[in-house]
Amino acid sequence: MAEAVLIDSFGLKSNSRSNCVLLKALKAVQNFHATNAKFLYLMHCHNLKCGNDLEHGDNELEMMNSLPALPGGFEIISNSSMAATLYTIKQKLDENNVSSIKIMTRPQRRALMEVFIDQLFTDVYHFEFEDLVDLGENHIKDSTELNVVTNQELEEIQDDIKTFLRSLPGLKGELTILTSSLIPDSFIHGFTTRTGGISYIPTLSSFNLFSSTKRRDPKAVVQENLRRLAQAAGFDPEKFHRIKTDHANGVWIMGKKEPESYDGITTNQKGVTIAALGADCMPLIFADPVKKACGVAHSGWKGTMLGVAMATINALVAEYDCHLEDILVVMGPSVGPCCFTLPRDSAKTFYNLDPQCVRLFDSPNPYVDIRRATRILLERGGILPQNIKGDSKSDSQNLDLCTSCHPDMFFSHVRDGNNFGSQIGFILIRE
Repeated sequence: MAEAVLIDSFGLKSNSRSNCVLLKALKAVQNFHATNAKFLYLMHCHNLKCGNDLEHGDNELEMMNSLPALPGGFEIISNSSMAATLYTIKQKLDENNVSSIKIMTRPQRRALMEVFIDQLFTDVYHFEFEDLVDLGENHIKDSTELNVVTNQELEEIQDDIKTFLRSLPGLKGELTILTSSLIPDSFIHGFTTRTGGISYIPTLSSFNLFSSTKRRDPKAVVQENLRRLAQAAGFDPEKFHRIKTDHANGVWIMGKKEPESYDGITTNQKGVTIAALGADCMPLIFADPVKKACGVAHSGWKGTMLGVAMATINALVAEYDCHLEDILVVMGPSVGPCCFTLPRDSAKTFYNLDPQCVRLFDSPNPYVDIRRATRILLERGGILPQNIKGDSKSDSQNLDLCTSCHPDMFFSHVRDGNNFGSQIGFILIRE
């Protein structure tokens, strides 16, 4: 059953019949849904962008003003656009961890509402619809036409959402990009922190850069965060590629067929940004200023021991004729040995690599240092020690901070649970 009911009042003509329909709907919701629906909202927009029938804007305002006092328990949500209205309601639902929602709207508006929902919500939420019919209308379209949104309408909705999201202030402080002195100016690179974005859900706030069906941050919000990053760093968000994590050692060589999943990317294309996700797992960036090639990798504990770092380096060598002595590697923020544990059987592979990678090995869940393990594997693979930065042996700029220990700066799966946000490490070759 629905935990929240939304009544879409936009477009109802200002007449006694429409008022009667709306009041009946309000009372019906109050009477029949009160035991299940804890949150009842009447959506009202005071801007013409809320619909595609422009003459309805003034009519709706007249209708709202002519209604008697609403039954108890309802809240009117009124904003300048449908995007703003739905986003405001989404914030209220998220504050109360509500995911089951019923929308009462006119048949003519259902298809439009579904587009807004697809853009602003994820699969975490469950929607059902109920018709809200204006008995005064004599121009109900054929049902096959009601669920068709034109390309123009789709573009208008997307523009409405983008415009609204761009207007939102950054949260949790200024947008911050961490960089390393190791990477020369022929590249643009950096590692993001969690500040300066528009994501408002606590564990995703505020600069979350990954959306999934299991999280409450929709792609539109993540895309706006990315746009702000691109503007600050100086890259084109339309030429941006992030890894498709598999927690293994697969590498996509850009220009060849893209695999379904991979934990590394390499390229020698100028102006193309490649990025690796991280939230305890470590984002790695690679640069060869001689051959003008670069790469990224996502290195969790599994990927570390499967050799994803050297797999990415081997791809640089094989595809772009890079030399090991020229390749520069920067390790981004990750969970530290202070907070990261593994079952003893899993930790044994790190212990076998180097006993110093494991603390309290005889315990059921020893502490593991994936950063030390990564450096060891890189050096054994032929990367010069001075060409590796981002740990306590190098002049890092907060790159060696533990993500779990610094909730003000970084997202963390270990600390925040499954609804965690993600930061990235990124690099591109200047054009």
